[in-house]
Amino acid sequence: MSVLVIAEHDNSKLKTFSLNAINATSKIDSDIHVLVAGTKCENVCKEVAAVPLVKKVLQSDSANYENNLAENLTPLVVKLADKYTHIIASANTFGKNFMPRVAALLDTSQVSDIIKVNSPDTFIRPIYAGNAFATVKSNDKKKCITIRPTSFDPAPTSGGSAQIEKIESVSIPNISKFIKREETKSERPELGTARVVISGGRGMQSGENFKLINAIADKLNAAVGASRAAVDAGYISNDHQVGQTGKVVVPDLYIAVGISGAIQHLAGMKESKVIVAINKDGEAPIFSIADYGLEADLFTALPEFLAELNKLNTIQK
Repeated sequence: MSVLVIAEHDNSKLKTFSLNAINATSKIDSDIHVLVAGTKCENVCKEVAAVPLVKKVLQSDSANYENNLAENLTPLVVKLADKYTHIIASANTFGKNFMPRVAALLDTSQVSDIIKVNSPDTFIRPIYAGNAFATVKSNDKKKCITIRPTSFDPAPTSGGSAQIEKIESVSIPNISKFIKREETKSERPELGTARVVISGGRGMQSGENFKLINAIADKLNAAVGASRAAVDAGYISNDHQVGQTGKVVVPDLYIAVGISGAIQHLAGMKESKVIVAINKDGEAPIFSIADYGLEADLFTALPEFLAELNKLNTIQK
């Protein structure tokens, strides 16, 4: 039998994390089908069909799926489940919202946030805030799985020619209604997929001081992150939070400024390729995982760092 990936999109463009999910799925089975449920989502279907790993695209076009409501999407996925051994999505807000509903209706145990595929029924996932890893074997006939997208490279986006099959929508329960969406507009890269991330913690002391972080982020074309302590203190909005209860990031470069290194924060960034820590406390736990550490007052170090970047006049693209 085949495996089914649930695509995340905005009705015009496929989200990058779905490409990570497709690549992860290829470690399970080569017969990959992708469900694109939305409104006027033809362009998304064509984009998915061009992915070489995909064998078939299922297009369900209905106003019911325009806003990715989990309550509306779940009945469609459950109806399709009979044809598939695995149902897979990213372990982000999208996947975490609807996949548990699917697993419950199929009476199967969900395997969440996997970072490696050992075999079609055996997976590795982090536990205890990433301080240990569990090898999980699922004996369920239907496996509902969410994958940690930052643990897998995106699938290639060209060279494929998958069949696009239109399928009917299903009746929805009408138990929820979309009201509005509020999104933060930014020219910076998305936090979850950025190559460079610079994050501030409680040591920033105020939201006003995040302008120091922002200035450097602009020079490095970096995303701006934050620790939970900084978010809880109101220095910055929670969509910037990195950690166990925020976003998990794996950039090429992660710069932690004024962050002590609580275990919950480390769980969200310790797999970064290069970690730089700036903190005036030389005993801060963040230094234990940092590749480069600077014991200094951030209010002195950041302006000096920015001055050097200005001298170089380099904005990484």
